[in-house]
Amino acid sequence: MALMKHLRETWKKLDPAILRSRLIKWRREPVVIRIDHATRLDRARSLGYKAKLGYILVRVRLKRGGRMREQMKAGRRSKTMRRKKVVAKSYQTIAEERANKKFLNCEVLNSYYVAKDGLHYWYECILIDRAHPSIKKDKRSGWVANGKNTGRVFRGLTSSGKRSRGLHQKGKGVEKHRPSQKAHKRQGR
Repeated sequence: MALMKHLRETWKKLDPAILRSRLIKWRREPVVIRIDHATRLDRARSLGYKAKLGYILVRVRLKRGGRMREQMKAGRRSKTMRRKKVVAKSYQTIAEERANKKFLNCEVLNSYYVAKDGLHYWYECILIDRAHPSIKKDKRSGWVANGKNTGRVFRGLTSSGKRSRGLHQKGKGVEKHRPSQKAHKRQGR
């Protein structure tokens, strides 16, 4: 069995005691923290991570539960908005955005799920330093240094962002999703 396949199978049958001890440690850490090694190396490698200069791994902790607006203090009227926010973004996309806000000189390549408990989700984000010389020279990851690719995560161009926009589906039933729903309305089809 190859190493990555072995790691994938091991992750599926992870010992609960190991996971519990990790989560106890992770809860005490900051919300966004840079890490040296990927927790799920097989998943990171499949999403484009390379263990070389210019690539950064970040673990992000998110609160679970519905997203709510601030509490209305001055009485309720029929025109007030509802408390629960209806957000068309996944927790993974929000984790990527928070990682990018913390590391401004980097671009989010991708991210993957790591763990959850009753209060939090944890995601690991793969970031690329677009100003690093080794990234600019590289044929595979040099496209990030191009000026057109800044702010990918905020424009919904990462994998989880595309999933939230409905671009992982093709064909019948999703004709209005490309190039985007706003563009479709502008075209007046």
